[in-house]
Amino acid sequence: MVSLGRTGLDVFPLCLGGNVFGWTADEPQSRAVLDAYAEAGGNFIDTANSYLIEHGRSETILGRWMHDRGNRDQIVLATKVGGGRDPRFRNLRAETIESEAHTSLKRLQTDRIDLYYAHHDDRETPLEESLRAFDALVREGAVRHIAASNYSPERLTAALSLQRELGLAEFTVLQPHYNLVERDFEHTLAPIADAWDLAVLPYYALASGFLTGKYRPGGAPVESARAKVAGGYLAKGGAATLEALDQVAAVRQTTVAAVALAIFGQERTASRTRSANSGGTSPSPAMVISSSPSTSSTEKISGASLAQTALASHRTASTVTLMPRILTITGGRY
Repeated sequence: MVSLGRTGLDVFPLCLGGNVFGWTADEPQSRAVLDAYAEAGGNFIDTANSYLIEHGRSETILGRWMHDRGNRDQIVLATKVGGGRDPRFRNLRAETIESEAHTSLKRLQTDRIDLYYAHHDDRETPLEESLRAFDALVREGAVRHIAASNYSPERLTAALSLQRELGLAEFTVLQPHYNLVERDFEHTLAPIADAWDLAVLPYYALASGFLTGKYRPGGAPVESARAKVAGGYLAKGGAATLEALDQVAAVRQTTVAAVALAIFGQERTASRTRSANSGGTSPSPAMVISSSPSTSSTEKISGASLAQTALASHRTASTVTLMPRILTITGGRY
């Protein structure tokens, strides 16, 4: 287990995402995934009120599973508000946050949400209104900690500043879109997470299944609801990343997917300026997933080079600093 930043929650390093529950995985399949995750030692499950086809379906499946297994007290439970396609719920108005939180509690068959996300920013609702609504849920005890997802750097900074200025419950966790082929986080939100001591839980850590290696140039068509998005990475240079991951997987005798996830367990620093045994300061434990890979103080490297660096790190351990990471993985079939 690792500590989830300032929340103090002890969680399994891989968070199980429930966006496929009731979508590409029916309830029996979803329960099988949940059982396998729990049997492997997992305790951190992420869902949302809007997942995915039917509003609340994922939460309902998860709530029934926890009730039947009697394991709610062993689970760190995260859910969200403010997302989805229905305009009645895709907002962060105070009444939506309050009513949806209590509806989520009923669907999840629990009396508290361990981590409650603002799923998407809402520019139409005043920030103070939204943040006071989240604060009220924390004070009430319905929510233990709050978090943010899909915010721009400017809006996230504004929200954090306002929470601190007004003495409100603060976002302590950030969930960005981040993986080996989606790297914008490194130069947009990572500095903010660092400055505000936010734990970071990337979603789509396997790039909608692309980083499992099943989508290949000239390969057979893949029957999946994610095929269009995942296959699109081939047109963006993703084949080179897969080739590098293949090399690492072969050396380590493991899968491409395992390498794609394990890379987030390392923070590389320029070997010429700092190494694991050079006396440099390791990142704060609260920064569980922020890093800016570089070959010098500022130069970024590609996803393919990142995988190559991971391979090299197995040979020259002094060029990397290890740190705990937390990833959000999807529970269904890719």
